[in-house]
Amino acid sequence: MRMRTIAPWLVVAVLHFHASVKPLPPPVRAEISGHYWHPGCPVPLSRLRVLSVTYWGFDARPHNGQMVVNGEVAHPLVKVFRRLYAIRFPIHHMSLRYMYGPAGTPRPRDGDFTGSFSCRQAVPSPCSGGSGTGSWSMHAYGEAIDINPVENPYVGCGMTRDPTALRYVKRSPPRRGMVTPAVLEAFESIGWGWGGAWSGSTKDYMHFSSSGH
Repeated sequence: MRMRTIAPWLVVAVLHFHASVKPLPPPVRAEISGHYWHPGCPVPLSRLRVLSVTYWGFDARPHNGQMVVNGEVAHPLVKVFRRLYAIRFPIHHMSLRYMYGPAGTPRPRDGDFTGSFSCRQAVPSPCSGGSGTGSWSMHAYGEAIDINPVENPYVGCGMTRDPTALRYVKRSPPRRGMVTPAVLEAFESIGWGWGGAWSGSTKDYMHFSSSGH
């Protein structure tokens, strides 16, 4: 039988991947209560979990990242991030402190934060005005992830609300941090859909969710 040759860097990457899924500790519950979660949200705090995973940063080094997700999707997402780590897909920032920290918390100025849970309405297309659609976002269920929002903007009619992401409205040539076919395959492996595949001119290139919306 002929044995396949595996690149040494890939073996090392897989061996050094770590992940955990834990209930929200009291400090995190306190941080998200109020602005990011409130009574009436579609999921209670008891159903949310802190997902911790190893990821490759833009500095080509491994980092420990965290996000809050629905407990029902936490373990499938471990599989996704294991694959992203194996292919060395770079993620800029993945931090609870950057996502939920109080006002005045030092944050990277690029705003390029990968995250999941936020109890809010779905955001309208850049083609239209307003800040909400009247329907819950999949982020409000903890079943959606936005990856590298600067490199993968939410666009419509050739526009995006984030001026720092304008150079990424054009999706070719591929650049570091942009969603690739391998990233798409990783999410498809757990049945998640991609906002970049939506019909029409509105595309949410950063957005993956359990429903595809």
